[in-house]
Amino acid sequence: MQGLKVIDFQMPDYLLVLENAIQFGNPVLLQNVQELEPSLNPSANSLRVWVNIWVRGLPGGRLLLTLGEKEVEYNPEFRLYITTKLSNPHYTPEISTKTNIVNFAIKEQGLEAQLLGIVVCKERPELEEQMDSLVISIASGKKSLQELEDEILRLLS
Repeated sequence: MQGLKVIDFQMPDYLLVLENAIQFGNPVLLQNVQELEPSLNPSANSLRVWVNIWVRGLPGGRLLLTLGEKEVEYNPEFRLYITTKLSNPHYTPEISTKTNIVNFAIKEQGLEAQLLGIVVCKERPELEEQMDSLVISIASGKKSLQELEDEILRLLS
């Protein structure tokens, strides 16, 4: 990404960097965010304005956004990426509906399984089809087992 600006809440001038990036359409990486709760972190109030973008004036007017108490001209090329080191972060419904949340926390076993699946699919597609059918039959077997258990409990009661 060209022009990526990396900021965090401990930087004294992070709002100025953010403002410039919004105006010039540079991507920003806000790192080490703990929680996006305005009550926990007053500086997070400025993050709640990402959807407060509107067109002012006639068609062809400027796009503006409110950052704190300041109106900033908005460039549609601007992107904000937020990272956290929290293993299971909690975001309010307002933030969750206004953002795309991607969890990149993966384990080595998961990567191995994915890689094995890709290799098997390329080298032996019939084995991949067989595995798919086995997974489907196991799932249907578990479902019928659950239904039988429920029926047994119903009859016993």
